[in-house]
Amino acid sequence: MSLSQSLQQKLLQRLSPQQIQLMKLLQIPTANLEERIKEELEENPALEVTEESHDDEFSEDGKDEMESTEEYEIDGSDEDYGNIDLSEYVGEGDDDVADYKLRDENYPELDDKKSMPFRIENSFHEMLLDQLGMLSLGEKDFKVAEQIVGSMDDDGYLRRELSSIVDDLAFRQNIIATEKEIEEIIKKIQQFDPPGICARDLKECLLLQLQRQFEGGKNVALAIQVLDKYFDEFTKKHYEKIQRGLNLTDDDLKDVIGAIIKLNPKPGGNVGEINKAETYIIPDFFILNTGGKLEITLNSKNAPDLRISEGYRDMLKEYDKGSKKDKRQKEAVMFIKQKIDSAKWFIDMIKQRQHTLYSTMDAIMNYQKEFFLTGDETTLRPMILKDISEVTGLDISTVSRVANSKFVQTEFGTYRLKFFFSESLSTDSGEEVSTREVKKILSDMIEGEDKKKPLSDEHLTELLQEKGYNIARRTVAKYREQLNIPVARLRKEL
Repeated sequence: MSLSQSLQQKLLQRLSPQQIQLMKLLQIPTANLEERIKEELEENPALEVTEESHDDEFSEDGKDEMESTEEYEIDGSDEDYGNIDLSEYVGEGDDDVADYKLRDENYPELDDKKSMPFRIENSFHEMLLDQLGMLSLGEKDFKVAEQIVGSMDDDGYLRRELSSIVDDLAFRQNIIATEKEIEEIIKKIQQFDPPGICARDLKECLLLQLQRQFEGGKNVALAIQVLDKYFDEFTKKHYEKIQRGLNLTDDDLKDVIGAIIKLNPKPGGNVGEINKAETYIIPDFFILNTGGKLEITLNSKNAPDLRISEGYRDMLKEYDKGSKKDKRQKEAVMFIKQKIDSAKWFIDMIKQRQHTLYSTMDAIMNYQKEFFLTGDETTLRPMILKDISEVTGLDISTVSRVANSKFVQTEFGTYRLKFFFSESLSTDSGEEVSTREVKKILSDMIEGEDKKKPLSDEHLTELLQEKGYNIARRTVAKYREQLNIPVARLRKEL
């Protein structure tokens, strides 16, 4: 038996508590920020809201603070409290209070007219999270389930690969989960309402809905067989092949078709329509066009002015006056110091959130300036997360968090930030154009077609190529599917 030693060097990336808290705050839209601040106020008595007006301007100091990985730790078992420096906590006068007060004059609150909420069909994910609370899940499984729900699109589909969800959990939440574990939780979520949600594709979505119809009888059983064995043939209306394969009569086929067309191909989108009158958003940004000059206003309506509690500062002053402190007094000092540190952290994180949101939106506005001036979707430039990351100096994941859940109000309407991101496509002249421009032209072509003779993907490809776009038929088919437009055969009107 031999013993051996080896020296290994590993590079580990460890996020500080500040960085983790900032990542969470960045994901919160303005409409939900007020609730998050209320939670912090309830948990930390050293944090206060003030209605007083100060002239402190927003600074970018918080950005530098985020580069530090220093972690504040207080060990309650330490008997040596003599090295506590109270000077940074017990400053003289009100000026010190203002030092940690959140007041960003660069982003003034908007008047009630500008802050009017806008409708959005966006309560789908919230409804799923409510149902998630009804499951009996451990802490790890609950986090995995939250990640799955968050990965679903607005139509109710889970289009993200299991391997990608595994990576997201590992790198972003430090949760190790296997694809098998994730699949098991997906099966549980697929039992939520509305039926058909969390499916990976249309076939699974429709089958999930049929499987819920326990009393559907023969028609439902046949419909499940058709979708399970002859899905492609059904979508292409090759009904004769289906009849021969399953030995169906004309009446059987008619009943099966009737059962399937009643299903909802967009279970998530349907929820949005139902709740349209009840659900609203508050834009996170406002872009105004003043004589051709674009101006951004960051909506801070739900971000009240925060500061360190004067009562807590006064308590530290009293403790500091005493010449000799017993163990109980020293423990009280440590508790107060911890709460003040936590309050400072939170205030800094709110300020850093404001800075990150503003710089990201400013970069997007400048990149897509023509659109914000004209409202014409065909002027949108190809833009990916990396483009904005390079302009702002922010990490791609940070830009993604900002773009994924935020909205901007313009004179042409209110848009999700992720609306402005798209890949590029080249033209005959070598110019790079946004795929969103191509999708807009494609959509207009289909909208204006003769419904008795709808345009096939091949014909659409030819028309786009005539306009100078180098595009393949399979790419046209992909864009058409992304626009939720069926194939020509299904668009035909008799």
